[in-house]
Amino acid sequence: METPSSWPWRALKAVGTWLVALLILFEEWGWVPLARLLGLVARWPAVRWLERRIVALPPRVALAVLFVPMLLLLPFKVGALWLIAGGRAVFGVLLLLVAKMAGTGVVARLFMLTRPQLMHMPWFSRAYGRWIVWKGVVLARVRASPPWRAARGLKRRLRTAWRG
Repeated sequence: METPSSWPWRALKAVGTWLVALLILFEEWGWVPLARLLGLVARWPAVRWLERRIVALPPRVALAVLFVPMLLLLPFKVGALWLIAGGRAVFGVLLLLVAKMAGTGVVARLFMLTRPQLMHMPWFSRAYGRWIVWKGVVLARVRASPPWRAARGLKRRLRTAWRG
C-alpha cells in the first residue's frame, strides 16, 4: 500500500502543484490586462449602465453573476473539444484559448465590480483570504524554482539583445 510519503505520491503532488501554478500564472498574467481592456469597453453607455446594476447587486446575486461567463462559454469549450476530437486540433485549441481569455477577462471585471458585495459574506471573505495566502505561497515557490529563474534570465537577455 502506497503512503503519502512514497515517491509516486510525491511525483503526482509535484505535477499537480506545477499544473495549478501554471493556471495561477496564466490568471495572474491575464487578469489585470484583460480586466483593463474590458474597462475600456465599460466606457460604452450600455455597458456602463450594466456595470452600475452589477455593483448594486446583493452579495448572493453578485456571487451568482460570477458564474454567468462560465455558463456562457461552456458551449464554446465543448465545441473546441469537438473540433479537437474531429481532427481539427489547431482550430479547437485556438477556440479554447480565445474562450479562456474571454472568460478570464470577463470574470476579472465582474470580480472587480462585485468584490465589495462578496466580502460581506463571512465565508467568502475567509475563503478569499486563504486563497490569497495560498496563491502567494505557490507563486513564491514557482518564482524561486530553477526553471523560473532560468526563464527570467533568458527573458532579460533577450530583451537586452532586442534593444541593442
